[in-house]
Amino acid sequence: MPNTKSAERRMRNSARKKLQNSRVKSNLRRVEKEFRATVTAKKLDEAVKLLPGVHSAYDKAVKTGAIARATANRKKSRLALTLKK
Repeated sequence: MPNTKSAERRMRNSARKKLQNSRVKSNLRRVEKEFRATVTAKKLDEAVKLLPGVHSAYDKAVKTGAIARATANRKKSRLALTLKK
């Protein structure tokens, strides 16, 4: 348990941020899974249309601080490569 008022406030803030980050990461996993399923089903036209949405989701996650920029760039690059193959 926190001993000071500022520690209590930090605890509340970190809990709120953790919840928001988990929502964002869950959405990223859902979007990526949907994209990969489309690629494995050989629906390449659909996958090409989904890719910008996936990139946008990763960029928004970086903007809110849920994931690191390098992580997002690496994942976006690998998804683009899977589509290209």
